[in-house]
Amino acid sequence: MNAKYLTAIVAALILSSSAIADEPGVAWSSLSAEQQQVLNRFADSWDAMPADRQQRLSLGADRWSSMTPGQREQSQMRFARWRELPDDRRRQIRMRWEDFRELPPEERRRIRENFESYRDLSPEQQQRLRDRYQNMTPEQRQQLRDRYRHMTPDQRQRMRDRVKHDRPRSTDRRN
Repeated sequence: MNAKYLTAIVAALILSSSAIADEPGVAWSSLSAEQQQVLNRFADSWDAMPADRQQRLSLGADRWSSMTPGQREQSQMRFARWRELPDDRRRQIRMRWEDFRELPPEERRRIRENFESYRDLSPEQQQRLRDRYQNMTPEQRQQLRDRYRHMTPDQRQRMRDRVKHDRPRSTDRRN
């Protein structure tokens, strides 16, 4: 799987969805008690915040409130890793996230499914897949992407199963 797509997916998991900038702001008094508790550090500056940031924060507070303690811990760890990234790397991830969001829904679904399949692999299987992809020529990579795009969902699933179980195709055994 292309590392750029993986990065885009990871960014998708890290970044919250952005609100539309033209939407009206959120009055502090309209927030639920739970949202206010989560966002209490912003109480004094809330009215001075741009409306889109208020929207994002209120949506984020809703998501946070609905998480289990384990999900909250994972989210905090992801955010800490995000904050440690250099600014140019974060900028690059944001751009790839925007590219991902502009893809047709079917393409986004396909990429998400691929990421889920990749994530289910053992670390060793993931490394072998990355190594195999890195050793391909640009033409081979493009052929692989093209072939995958034209597969039926059933063919894609069989391919994912082969990768997951390290079953080589008959043509791979000859190489």
